[in-house]
Amino acid sequence: MTDVEALDADLLRSFPLPHLPEEGDKEERGRLLVVAGSRELAGAAVLAGIAGMRAGAGKLQIATASSIAVPLAIAMPEARVVGCPEMPDGCFARGAIAQILKLAREAQAVTIGCGLQHGDALDDLLDALFASGDDSVLVLDAAVFGSLARRARAVCAWQAGAILLPHSREMALLLDCEAQEVENDPLSAVRRAVERYDAVALVKGRFSFVAAPDGRAFRFEGGGVGLATSGSGDVLAGIVGGLAARGADPLTATLWGVWLHGEAGRILTDTVGRVGFLAREIPDLVPGLLNGDSLGTV
Repeated sequence: MTDVEALDADLLRSFPLPHLPEEGDKEERGRLLVVAGSRELAGAAVLAGIAGMRAGAGKLQIATASSIAVPLAIAMPEARVVGCPEMPDGCFARGAIAQILKLAREAQAVTIGCGLQHGDALDDLLDALFASGDDSVLVLDAAVFGSLARRARAVCAWQAGAILLPHSREMALLLDCEAQEVENDPLSAVRRAVERYDAVALVKGRFSFVAAPDGRAFRFEGGGVGLATSGSGDVLAGIVGGLAARGADPLTATLWGVWLHGEAGRILTDTVGRVGFLAREIPDLVPGLLNGDSLGTV
């Protein structure tokens, strides 16, 4: 795989994050909108939101189901939490679309999918979002992957850039293939996703691969088995969204997000155990990694 670059600290020096001046305020660090959570998966919104803030986003808004909005706001006092109309099963209702679009217009990055339930209302929300032409970076994850295969052209047309963060089964949905095909050749799969969606794409696994529309591809070998735990993907989506809100381009945000997530997993493996650490423990390590001596202050 000589055409694949190793994703490590040395590589990241070629992808600097936007400089944050000491005299800057929270507006300069950008606004992240997290569209996440449902009645049964409220914690996904918390994990993604905290991770976005730990990655340095200046302001956080969470759009979620109305039945869980108050406890989420208490769990995350740093966020503005907007409760949206929901269906009896706890999913978004179509009446939520106008609210979410308004919030998206105010954000520099939108992370959408963590803890959502797939359904017609989510399809309608995605159609309305893609039609809006807003200039925020889209970080697409989890529930939305069941809807994107039919909307590949809309993803391609998104001017600010989109980021896809699937694991192998979700990548199979994006490519209309079997998960085993993705697992047999994840590099080929992630490149096919980039070609189909004109977006930065990741396929998560034992070794994770990132590919970009400019043809470059990257392999990350860190992290460890402990990262394969409930909520870990929500944290990654939040980190990537937070970096994009700060002004990082989609490829830079993705590479840094994968590395930060993996390095946090490595540290937790050393300090807690090979398995058994929790997704909620990952975000707290991100600020220290961002300011580590090996990478310089970012």
